[in-house]
Amino acid sequence: MALYDFGARLVNVFLTLNGSKAKVYGKENIPKEGGYIVACTHNGYVDILNLGVSLHPTNIHFMAKKQLFDMKVLGPLVSRLNAFPVDRDNPGPSVIKIPRQLIKEGKVVGIFPSGTRTTENTELKQGAITIAQLTKAQIVPAAYVGPKNVGEVLKRQKGYLIYGKPFTVPSGKEAREEYTHFLEQELIRLTDELNSKIKK
Repeated sequence: MALYDFGARLVNVFLTLNGSKAKVYGKENIPKEGGYIVACTHNGYVDILNLGVSLHPTNIHFMAKKQLFDMKVLGPLVSRLNAFPVDRDNPGPSVIKIPRQLIKEGKVVGIFPSGTRTTENTELKQGAITIAQLTKAQIVPAAYVGPKNVGEVLKRQKGYLIYGKPFTVPSGKEAREEYTHFLEQELIRLTDELNSKIKK
């Protein structure tokens, strides 16, 4: 069994036992075939775990900051869990090349353009849009609300995850800017929708 699959099953048990496995909405929006991109909000690392569990047995290839790969123990582990590095300060050709190849192979690429109510990571949102534009792949917006770390999981905080409708990005610079803004607004809208479901 691959390490990713073993890890996903282990995490599934851990989150389930602690009551923090995310309740998932909008899973019907997940494409049935072909490679695609999931762009999810990000406020800790439990969202990564819940996102992976929600799509398993489909593997997600996560874009992760390169500093993680420089760590002696964590680096090799992250690589075996299907993550690939990106230098956010000096992004090179691999930022596009690796996800482009993965999508061509019919695989799923996961990108976390950070929080929803901030413009501090607009460049990451634009990166997701650029990859979608160049690969002609669908991009699925997603939002997560719930525990951010193991401590909050152990306090049995519930997780929630919602997938929005997939969309494709036309070619051209104007379309890239337009859909970057659209993705930002979708992440905000999905977070609001998720919060309203939680309150009911």
